[in-house]
Amino acid sequence: MLRPHDLIAGRTLRAVSELISASSSYSDLDHIMVTGVSIDSHQIEAGDLFVAVAGEKAHGATYAGSAKLNGAVAVLTDQVGAALVTDLPVLIVANPRAAAGVVAAWLHNEPMRDMFSVAVTGTNGKTTVTTLLHQIAMAASRQSGLIGTVETRIGDEVVAALRTTPEAPELQSLAAVMRERHMRNLFMEVSSHAVSLNRIGGAQFDIAAFTNLSQDHLDFHGDMDSYFAAKAALFTHKYADSAYINIDSVWSKKLLEIQDLPVTKISRNVKSADWYFERIETGVHSTVIAIRGTGGILIETTTKLVGDFNLDNLLMAVAISVASGIDPIDIAAITPKLVGAEGRLEKIDLGQSFSALVDYAHSPDSVTRVLAALRESTSGKIIAVLGCGGDRDKSKRPLMGAALLAGSDVAVFTSDNPRSEDPAQIVKEMVSGLTLPASAAIELDRKRAIQIAVAAAKPGDVVVLLGKGHEPGQEIAGIKHSFDDRLELAAAIEAAS
Repeated sequence: MLRPHDLIAGRTLRAVSELISASSSYSDLDHIMVTGVSIDSHQIEAGDLFVAVAGEKAHGATYAGSAKLNGAVAVLTDQVGAALVTDLPVLIVANPRAAAGVVAAWLHNEPMRDMFSVAVTGTNGKTTVTTLLHQIAMAASRQSGLIGTVETRIGDEVVAALRTTPEAPELQSLAAVMRERHMRNLFMEVSSHAVSLNRIGGAQFDIAAFTNLSQDHLDFHGDMDSYFAAKAALFTHKYADSAYINIDSVWSKKLLEIQDLPVTKISRNVKSADWYFERIETGVHSTVIAIRGTGGILIETTTKLVGDFNLDNLLMAVAISVASGIDPIDIAAITPKLVGAEGRLEKIDLGQSFSALVDYAHSPDSVTRVLAALRESTSGKIIAVLGCGGDRDKSKRPLMGAALLAGSDVAVFTSDNPRSEDPAQIVKEMVSGLTLPASAAIELDRKRAIQIAVAAAKPGDVVVLLGKGHEPGQEIAGIKHSFDDRLELAAAIEAAS
């Protein structure tokens, strides 16, 4: 966990207890100083408060002894965890994970309030919007931080990302590091899991942005209403000062009805929105666009980004960039140079006669959108490779299979990350109810599936690998094997040439 070099003065354990209304049987809370917070016992440093939460296999409080050896001075946990701690002072709250972020933000003196901070949520587009925001800000000479699925950046420095949204103490510490290094902005993805699991506890954003919502993560949320509710919880004064909402969906209209923030509306076509496209002219190598914004702003420029969904992402990024104080004239000059996020319609070019791309699309809607975008830009066949993840929402598998078949000329069904499941059963569920044409193929070995796709490609065709995007591994039977779609696709192209 990255920590700022500036030392935290520390707060007494009593002050921490009063902040979060914790109970404790320990009498001498005034002489214990807390200088940090961590949920991971391995990341504990001297003076830290160890936050012990219930896990899937064991309660975090069972690691209190290890945390003490690493320097923990106290434990923040629930009633169950408190019974497991014997040799450290304990603070007890009903939801220690939620309290952890509040304490961490307080110890670091609210670092996110010292930057222009933006949280982007939605089923699709989070990574691309935050990446574009970071690119625009950096090109405009505004040092900025980025936290997301692919990577974390502090200015130009890259820090590996373990999850889309870090745990709350890690997030606050990272924000403090960014402030210390004079970052002016912080752009981050916020997943529905992060909201539900209180990973953004203590966070406060200038803007919460909503891109879209479609079926995904129902293995965690249970149904679409619960999934939506998790996203919607971000759009309250608890977490944000204002909202930027793409209004081009049923779910966004529902969000508009229930959220309580000042709203800026984004739309590809609705002229009554605050930000919209006045003109879109798609060309062979780029698209000419005219963006109309608040106060009559007009930004005329070009973009190399492909597909309507990427125009949506760009529009959101442009609107927020203007809100951050960047001159629209500068944005117009920067936009032609913008590139998509890593693993999002990423091109693999070895001089072959067909196009080859890798994309992270792993929901029915995102598969449909990506294939539709490629259909608009190619006159040849679309050859698409797709699998579904194991130990995840099974209800979307036949929907994804149908989207693959409907949107491609050659559909290759394969493995994604089967995890503990049988890859053959996953694919069987993907093709359930489908009548596969002779052009379709089922190949469980993803490497071989990629080779099949490349072998089928003719000049002018498009080969696209869907689902894994930037991921560098494939999890099979609990073991993560080195596997990068981009490298495998390049190897297949090279071997076929």
